[in-house]
Amino acid sequence: MQDLVGKVAVITGASRGLGLGMARQFGARGLKLGLCSRSVPAVDAGPGFVAAALDVRDSDAMDRFAERVADHFGPIDLWINNAGVLEPVGPVRDTFPAEFEANLTTNVGGVFNGTRSFLRHRDSVDGGGVLINISSGAALAGRAGWAAYCASKAAVDRITETVQLEERARGLVAFSVSPGVVDTAMQELIRSTPEERFPSVGDFIALKDHEKFNDPAYVAEQILTLAFDPANRPEQVVHRIADQPPDFT
Repeated sequence: MQDLVGKVAVITGASRGLGLGMARQFGARGLKLGLCSRSVPAVDAGPGFVAAALDVRDSDAMDRFAERVADHFGPIDLWINNAGVLEPVGPVRDTFPAEFEANLTTNVGGVFNGTRSFLRHRDSVDGGGVLINISSGAALAGRAGWAAYCASKAAVDRITETVQLEERARGLVAFSVSPGVVDTAMQELIRSTPEERFPSVGDFIALKDHEKFNDPAYVAEQILTLAFDPANRPEQVVHRIADQPPDFT
């Protein structure tokens, strides 16, 4: 893998969970970081980061943040659209349209806005760059109770594939990445959901019982490989990170 010191990355949804874990690992590897979430990310990512509170649903705010990061550090090499929500959870018949729309506005609209901001930024440096959109295994098949989440993550996969087709000639590399199961606040919410609203809850409780999770630092390293190690990139745009090996430290 090429030297990462001084590479510039943006991570949305960086205040907790996977986003926070990636920020810490990237900072330790010497990357310069632009970190955003609805509240200002409070993270010890080293001296090389700028942070902002913003809503990924606000396209103008995303554009301004891209400009701020570029003004501070130079061209953005890697953009990770990580911000997302799980809810609403429950049967379609019991879901209010506004709840469904709110999920799609964040999970799909936020990815669209971040992607668009990054593409327009890379235009100013003659193309290139790496785009990674955080998806989920939920994109591949429906789960009772997860209509909004499954639909939104499937849309993320298709958007990413489309962007790669459109931008390949400009040198962009795009991946829609399922990080595996990471024990975040979202997982806590899943495990606390009544079975009548989410019949698969037992599967996730079992994962916790056996601590079958991917650590955020492990996911971060796999993403750095996708971004900066061309010899080890998969051909497919939609990519699932393998389960963490026991000897990962």
